[in-house]
Amino acid sequence: MDLLLSTPALLFPAISLLLLAYTSRFLATAQLIRGLSANARDGKITKASKQIKNLKKRVDLIKLMQILGVVSLLLCTFSMFLLFVKFITFGNIVFGISLVFMCASLITAIVEISISTNAIEIELEGIKRNSDEHKKSQKTQVVEESKNK
Repeated sequence: MDLLLSTPALLFPAISLLLLAYTSRFLATAQLIRGLSANARDGKITKASKQIKNLKKRVDLIKLMQILGVVSLLLCTFSMFLLFVKFITFGNIVFGISLVFMCASLITAIVEISISTNAIEIELEGIKRNSDEHKKSQKTQVVEESKNK
């Protein structure tokens, strides 16, 4: 089956949106890192090593997602050029390779999302634990105050 010149062009909007989403994830992660950095300078963070390791891994994965997406876009563009100059077989092969890079980018995104979700779940557990401890201390205070009256 031979591709038409317009077939690889169909991926351009999808790839562009993915790269925009990847950039958004990167900016959000960078903002978290800057916040942690500011808190660390102020001495507000005592145990951040797990967060730092997690964020470092996420930044590396986001960088890989972006690189794979850009390579996919470049290969897609190159396949369109090959189809334009009537190198149909090579155009088909390069387009197939661009699809492989796109799939690798999406799989990397799934891994990064999984790590991000796990980090949020850990934070939620910490909030719940702190909230339960706070409730217990408030109940203890109420009991002690009622005894003192």
